Amino acid sequence: MASPPPAEGNKSFIILISCIATIGGFLFGFDSGVINGTVDGLQTAFNSDSVGTGFSVASMLLGCAVGAAAAGRLADRFGRRALLIAAAVCFIVSAWGSGIAGASAEFVAYRIIGGLAVGAASVMAPAYISEVAHARYRGRLATVQQVAIISGLTAAFVSNYVLAETSGSALNELWWGYQTWRWMFWIELFPATTFLLALLFIPESPRFLVVSGKKDVARAVLVKLYGEHEGVAKLDEIDASLASDHHRPRLSDLYDKNRRRLRPIVWVGIGLATFQQLVGINIIFYYGAVLWQAVGFSESDSLLINVVSGALSIGACLIAIALVDRLGRKPLLWIGSLGMTVTLGLAAVAFSTASLDASGQLTLTDSMGLLALVAANVYVMFFNMSWGPIMWVMLGEMFPNQIRGSGLAVAGFFQWISNFAITMTFPIMLTSVGLAAAYGFYALCAAISVVFVLTLVHETKGRELEEMEG
Repeated sequence: MASPPPAEGNKSFIILISCIATIGGFLFGFDSGVINGTVDGLQTAFNSDSVGTGFSVASMLLGCAVGAAAAGRLADRFGRRALLIAAAVCFIVSAWGSGIAGASAEFVAYRIIGGLAVGAASVMAPAYISEVAHARYRGRLATVQQVAIISGLTAAFVSNYVLAETSGSALNELWWGYQTWRWMFWIELFPATTFLLALLFIPESPRFLVVSGKKDVARAVLVKLYGEHEGVAKLDEIDASLASDHHRPRLSDLYDKNRRRLRPIVWVGIGLATFQQLVGINIIFYYGAVLWQAVGFSESDSLLINVVSGALSIGACLIAIALVDRLGRKPLLWIGSLGMTVTLGLAAVAFSTASLDASGQLTLTDSMGLLALVAANVYVMFFNMSWGPIMWVMLGEMFPNQIRGSGLAVAGFFQWISNFAITMTFPIMLTSVGLAAAYGFYALCAAISVVFVLTLVHETKGRELEEMEG
């Protein structure tokens, strides 16, 4: 009987180390979602208004932008694994500090540290996976990153819900005299510590090792991943894909000196990263509890709705895993854009019928409330079978080896800056133009993204990283 191909023979090891990398995605999701159930606690503890609360929620995203921008360049110098280890340490520090903070400025500082971790993990985990996985199943493994992110979000929602139900409210004391919202942050210490310990047992990215001139170490890793014959052949392919003078990657590589312009692939990366946020997905994840309470649901029901949204998101990600290496990246993106345009539009219609009750709270009729709830959750499903995972898959694989770190740095920076802008402006939009106008804006951005995908995005399914052109 013929032996299996070398890459297939080591597939279990590749899956194992990829799953360890995706714990960073889980923490990315948990750290992003945990804030959802703590908003009321932050307002009460720090006596903040809507703008102050918006900044407390969005402050992490400033750290994310810096972390993503710095991670790509630092990873080109110190390695993908080293940056993931640094991110794990920051996750631990942030989880503890956010819960113990006694003032708004202190809380913001710890959230920014968490943001550095999220930003670094968001770009390095998919980059690491794409650089160790075989092209035949690279998309599926990279998509697991989004499953991990949504699992982290869902775990945060479930944790928040259970803790709030145990104490009666996020504002009540839970254990040892500390309010429940503080414990919501401290739960993250368990997965963060697990991530740090697990990272000590994975190899460095072989493509980083080649770029760094450590070809003997790279050869050993490649042979372990793909087997002797394919590993040695891959080493030569990686080496041939680098700059002719074999200089270390640098930010200036993103600029085409012959044509005197930024490489087109960089603009596509920026567009993918920005549109993923302009469709407003993190409004559901960061402000879900506040959103549903604003239209008449109780705190308990709002937190439970978040749990349902998280479960639906995981199901949608599984659809993406099944299709990404069969149907391709580009079709999933434009199908998702169309679906989000319709569902966001329906949500905007539902919210446009809202009225104010005697206490000044928004209310919807039963039929419009049901429409808003269904539209929002179907929208979340469309996002998580398309833009949620596929954007990260493409960023991890679309750039040539020479500029992958720098390209990820720039695209990741724009992704998190867009995230910050959307998150920071939502409370202001909620109190000024209202929910309907806010969701109408997100629907418009989703519609524009359809055109962007169809005209500028190129398929990467089944192509080796050494075949990518910049």
